Amino acid sequence: MTRPVVQAPREMPFKELVGLLTENDVTAVPVVDGSGRPIGLVSEADLLRKSAGQTDPSGLLPVPRLEAWERAKAEGARADALMSAPAVCARPEWTVVEAARVMSDRNIRRLPVVDETGKLLGIITRGDLLRVFLRHDDAIRDEIERDLLRRTLRLAPSAMTVDVRKGEVTLDGSVEARSLIPVIVRLCRSVDGVVSVTEHIAYGTDDTGGAATAA
Repeated sequence: MTRPVVQAPREMPFKELVGLLTENDVTAVPVVDGSGRPIGLVSEADLLRKSAGQTDPSGLLPVPRLEAWERAKAEGARADALMSAPAVCARPEWTVVEAARVMSDRNIRRLPVVDETGKLLGIITRGDLLRVFLRHDDAIRDEIERDLLRRTLRLAPSAMTVDVRKGEVTLDGSVEARSLIPVIVRLCRSVDGVVSVTEHIAYGTDDTGGAATAA
């Protein structure tokens, strides 16, 4: 997440909001209450509704037909009237996958991050999530080999080879039990920067109820 966060008090006037976005080169800011808890977000799109909702001075364009909520925003003068609410928030312990799913499901571009009391800690944008995939292949491979296979799963270094190219992971090797294979794949997919996982893992014992094969 990005911190500290550019934020606006709920009573901030329209013109000050425009200045806040411009001066800080951001496209949206969380709106917070007196306790520092996000109650909504104001974006450039929210502010543009005021211009879009006005009558064309030349008289060439028809008067826009707005829904009630659009009209309320167009007539709003403070952050709490202009914002999109309520604020959909994330927690600092969320994974990249959790944050990405919420953004996708709710069709939002940013998530304020709050602590256990609801106070604003930081903000995550789509760009922040995408930057994870710029992680170097060597760093991804080292984390999988060292942290997942050896420390977490206690596998011998000779049991598995890990190849990473442009974030695409290929696993070759063998394990004692077949049930361990999906666990390995799932853990690898959770590593930051991993795009896909392909496995060619043999097993000695089929403990899943399927047909046994030699490792």
